[in-house]
Amino acid sequence: MLALLLNKTKTFVGMNEVMVHGDLIDNVNRALQRPSNFLNQEMDELDEESISKRKQDLKDQVYDCIRTIKDPEKPSTLEDLEVVYEDGIQVKSLGGANSPSVIHVEFNPTVPHCSLATLIGLCMRIKLQRTLLQAIKVDITIKKGAHDTEDEINKQVNDKERVAAAMENPNLREMVENCIRECDD
Repeated sequence: MLALLLNKTKTFVGMNEVMVHGDLIDNVNRALQRPSNFLNQEMDELDEESISKRKQDLKDQVYDCIRTIKDPEKPSTLEDLEVVYEDGIQVKSLGGANSPSVIHVEFNPTVPHCSLATLIGLCMRIKLQRTLLQAIKVDITIKKGAHDTEDEINKQVNDKERVAAAMENPNLREMVENCIRECDD
């Protein structure tokens, strides 16, 4: 069933909308904020060093976001189990004023027949959706050859409608919320 179901300055506009630096964002739970003019500056005005630094900063933000997700079965994080790793995150393009940044996130389930790989991918998708700006497209995949049904799982965790349907299931939603909840250390 799981496989199928799948801030700097803020001004509140509506129930779930926020204005951040003049941009309307429909999710008030966003934690990562871009530095001033991060995506507004034209890409041709940037030198290679600036682009490289921005890509690395974005990669670090994505990794910091997903590394703390808890494994659904074990009392460990995905980072502890080496399911997610820094080299598995690639910033394909930064995007400019009119195009989104594209990020690829690869993860490696602990065993090739992991029954919770879809749930792990869903947790990563939901946490990144709640954390990143809308101007970022995230592609989540299982490491090539690391899972028996990687193609099906990749399709499910990257399908907007399947993700939305999965999150409508109260039991599945609770499992995702428990996995992505930050620990109070």
